[in-house]
Amino acid sequence: MNGLMESVTENLIFVLEFLGIVALMFAAAYGAEKQAKKKNGDTERILSTRKIALIGVFSAIAFILMLLEFPVPFAPAFYELDFSEIPVLIGTFAFGPVAGVMIEFCKILLKLVFKGTTTAFVGDLANFVIGCSFILPASILYLNKKTKKMAIIGSAAGTLCMTVFGTAFNAVYLLPKFAQLYGMPLDAIVGMGTAINPAIHSVATLVIFAVAPMNILKGGSVSIVTMLVYKKLSPILKESHRQFLEHV
Repeated sequence: MNGLMESVTENLIFVLEFLGIVALMFAAAYGAEKQAKKKNGDTERILSTRKIALIGVFSAIAFILMLLEFPVPFAPAFYELDFSEIPVLIGTFAFGPVAGVMIEFCKILLKLVFKGTTTAFVGDLANFVIGCSFILPASILYLNKKTKKMAIIGSAAGTLCMTVFGTAFNAVYLLPKFAQLYGMPLDAIVGMGTAINPAIHSVATLVIFAVAPMNILKGGSVSIVTMLVYKKLSPILKESHRQFLEHV
C-alpha cells in the first residue's frame, strides 16, 4: 500500500510539474508576442476566433504526423522521430508564438486522448517542451521581421536551441524522471544505448550521441520542409484572413 501511494504521489507531482512547465511556455510566448505587437504597432488580438479555429486544424494535422513516428538507428528504441513540428512551425509563423504553443499543447492532448502514454507522460512532456524550445526562438525572430531571410535565421536558431536545450533537459531532468517513474536504473537505460553505440557509456554520452543528432536531424528537416511549404501556404492563409475580417 505504501508503495502504491508513493507511486501515485510521484505521478501526481510530475503531472503538476508538467502543467507548470506548460504555463511557463504560454507565459513566455504571450510576453514575447505582446512586446513584438506593441513595437510594430499591431492592434490585432493575439487569439482571434479565426486563429483558434485554425489552431484546431493545425493541431489535428500535427497529431496525425506524430502518430507516424519511427526509430532512428543511432538511438535506443524509446527515442523516436516524428515530423509533427512541421504544421506547428507553419502555424507559429502564420499566427504567432502563442498559437504555436497552443498547437503544440493540443497535439499532445490529442495524442494522450487517442493513444495514451507509454512513457508515464515523460515522453509527452519531452515532445512538448523540446518542441516549444524550437518554435519559440524561430517565431519570435520572425515576428519582429517577417522576411524569408529571418524565417531561415529563426529556424536555424530554433534548431540550435532545441539541440542544446533538448540535450541538457534529457540529461538533467527527463532521463532521471523516466528512471524514477518506471523504477528502472539509469544504468539500464544507458545500457540500451551502449547496445547500439559502444561510445555510449553514461547519461552524458547517451544524450550527446543520441539526443543531440536526433534534434539536429529533426530541426533541419522540419525547417527545410517549412521553408518550401510556407511560401505557398502564406497567400492562402492571408486571403482567408482577409475574407474572415470582411464577414465579421
